[in-house]
Amino acid sequence: MPDATTWETVLVFAIALVIAVIATFVVSAIASIIVRAVARRRDWAAILIRRARWPFRTVLFVAGAWISIALAFPDADWRPPVDHAFLIAMIAAGAWLVAQLFLFLADMGVSRYRMDVADNRVARRVHTQFQIVRRLVVVVIVILAVGAILLTFPGVRAVGASVLASAGIASIVAGLAAQSVLANMFAGIQIAFSEAIRVDDVVVVEGEWGRIREITLTYVVVVTWDERTVVLPCTYFTTKPFQNWTKYGSALIGSVELDVDWRISTDAMREELDRILEDEELFDGRTKVLQVTEATGGLVRVRVLVSAADSAALWDLRCLVREDLVEWIREQDAEALPQQRVLVGAEPATERADADERAGRQGQTDAASEPERPAGEAPGSRPVTGSMPRAGLFSGTADGEQRASEFTQAIPVQRADEADAAGAGADVDDGEDQPAESTR
Repeated sequence: MPDATTWETVLVFAIALVIAVIATFVVSAIASIIVRAVARRRDWAAILIRRARWPFRTVLFVAGAWISIALAFPDADWRPPVDHAFLIAMIAAGAWLVAQLFLFLADMGVSRYRMDVADNRVARRVHTQFQIVRRLVVVVIVILAVGAILLTFPGVRAVGASVLASAGIASIVAGLAAQSVLANMFAGIQIAFSEAIRVDDVVVVEGEWGRIREITLTYVVVVTWDERTVVLPCTYFTTKPFQNWTKYGSALIGSVELDVDWRISTDAMREELDRILEDEELFDGRTKVLQVTEATGGLVRVRVLVSAADSAALWDLRCLVREDLVEWIREQDAEALPQQRVLVGAEPATERADADERAGRQGQTDAASEPERPAGEAPGSRPVTGSMPRAGLFSGTADGEQRASEFTQAIPVQRADEADAAGAGADVDDGEDQPAESTR
């Protein structure tokens, strides 16, 4: 049976351990109160307490338990391996505490940049860089902690010199074995600081339209418009082309194309487009263009260009414009519905002459029945098709001319009136120089 000394030692250890546990929670509570008092009415106190509470308690408990064993069993034979175990636990708990403190600092830096605002380009850049940096720092802390734990073993310290001597060959072998992993890691770092993509960017990859949800050291998570998750390696964004719709801003221009008959009235169609977009909240007011882009195959292709503040609003706006124009053509201009014309046989010459004669008589009848023009009105003064102002993608509006200047500002373009003025100025200069030469 254990003697009285053994029971006394166990009792001392139990008391010391209970005191250590109580001291852990008391010190943790006091630290929380101090932090809240110092950072009154500030959000970072709650973030610090949430991040560092359990790592701090773990460090305090490991230290208290270690002290309890040292007080209760000062000369025990099994102390060296136990002390070694507590040393490893202290290194691990300390690394956990340091990592959480760094994550707290990262959270503080990111919290200043809100993502739920309209113009969040800088915020997305900061969030992207912090996502990569925090993961990289945590990996470095873990590696340093594992190295410190290994160095606590005497055998590892003894072979340290030989390990360092063979580190060059080992690094080459490891690099060849983990080539794809290292390539993804370096690509992730490159993405974070080159700003090719950022968190919350709208991209088109592999034919999928989605939003960047997460960027890690090895892969990128894209959530598509239908809530599917696409995971791509970081090397994809450094080796393959992709579309980034929010690189410099979220505003976009989208197109709606309709194939209609040649009898379509483009002016009436423009008026209907103006009516559709007049009070539409999805339309940002920048670009509103209707143009005929093709006239082949028995049909004409009408392209409508509209702009919106972001890709989601642009999608709904395009669908709205398409639906309203289709309904307008069906109800108001049914003759413009797509039709296929087939000419069967050739018209005889006599029938064609009779048709021309009938058309001439009809024209004379229409001219006779035309109401009398007011006095002083010119024959061509009435509005005709195409007389209303037309806005193009690169002309007709301030937005169009600004867009045109972005494409042509590097090209010296000289207008006709400027060229004539420059030529006249050159003639004047030559005339002024001639008497001077004759004087000499």
